[in-house]
Amino acid sequence: MNSINTPPATAPRIGSLDVYRGIVMFLLGLRLLELDEVAVHFPDSAIWQFLGHHSSHIPWVGCSLNDLIHPSFAFLTGASLVFSVSARSRKGQSQWHMTLHAMWRSIALIFLGIFLRSVDRDMTHWTFDETLTQTGLGYMAVYTLAYCGISTRWIWFGIILTSSWLLYACYPIMPPHANPVDFNTPEGWQHDFTGFFAHWNHNRNVGWSFDRWLLNEFPRESPYLGYLGGYTTLNFIPTIATMILGLMAGTWIKRGDQPARQLMVASVACLAFSFVLHFGGICPIVKRLWTPAWVFFSGGGCLLILAALYQIIDVRQWRRWSFPFLVVGVNSLAFYVMRHTLDIWFSETLQKHFGTRVFDFFGQELRPVTIGFCTFVAFWLVALWMYRLKIYIRL
Repeated sequence: MNSINTPPATAPRIGSLDVYRGIVMFLLGLRLLELDEVAVHFPDSAIWQFLGHHSSHIPWVGCSLNDLIHPSFAFLTGASLVFSVSARSRKGQSQWHMTLHAMWRSIALIFLGIFLRSVDRDMTHWTFDETLTQTGLGYMAVYTLAYCGISTRWIWFGIILTSSWLLYACYPIMPPHANPVDFNTPEGWQHDFTGFFAHWNHNRNVGWSFDRWLLNEFPRESPYLGYLGGYTTLNFIPTIATMILGLMAGTWIKRGDQPARQLMVASVACLAFSFVLHFGGICPIVKRLWTPAWVFFSGGGCLLILAALYQIIDVRQWRRWSFPFLVVGVNSLAFYVMRHTLDIWFSETLQKHFGTRVFDFFGQELRPVTIGFCTFVAFWLVALWMYRLKIYIRL
């Protein structure tokens, strides 16, 4: 049976999805403040170390708040798809028309991500690990599953994660590089695994090997040796599983049968299973390779956040506090593009016209925070202007 039921003529908008999306954009915007770099100047401050830790990515194993940005984006793509398809059906669009739109959106996301990675470069930077590109690569698969039953979705969820695990587990373990610099390994890297987990070592895994072939088929400024962060194109495969979790969450909310409870139960189950995989020696929790354990861990976190927001915003109707997040949540794509194209230009423009002294009000060490805060506020005001005029940028 089609899992996307025809909604009533006036289906209410789910505020928690927009607010969650806005919170994700706020976390992305906080990177403008460079809290992780500022925290280096305050090694004895527990508060600054906490802020620095959660405003940057974990080197390899584990998770920070910042690490939940990409999975939240993928998760919300799946959740929103349920309501997007229903809304288009309600407007009388045919499935063929909606499929063409989904194909356009997939292609647009792929190339928009490539464009963002190519900003300030001398030529197109062909890479497929950017958040939007990864989402676009898996979008059609999730769109197809939106028309499938619950059992079919879970079956494909299992197939995708099992296949992803096998790709890495069956690829031969590689010894350390003779010269790590030649393979774009971070200086002083000390996060390699031993034993079975060595299948998921930095730039010595099947994803890295695949990219060494694929990305060197494109014109490049220099040969591709490996991504310093360890991300790979093949991450889009398990990212589909994250989007499926979002698809399931959206379906539970749309059906309205105690969705908060279902989200909570699924969250606990995902988190528990991620620990089983990691501490059971089956698969490590590594975001940069989007391992199956990471899918369950980050998915559990996303489900937990959405459950709390749904209960607060859509059930109890406590909405006033969420307005700043709502403003960017309904225009997340515009904010995302501003954040990745105008941040450096705006920061330099502020210092060019106002000098640096005005931004040293709290001390020279906090200058990046002050400049970043002004940049963030400027972007938010643009989003507010768009919100007031009901201008929404969507693909």
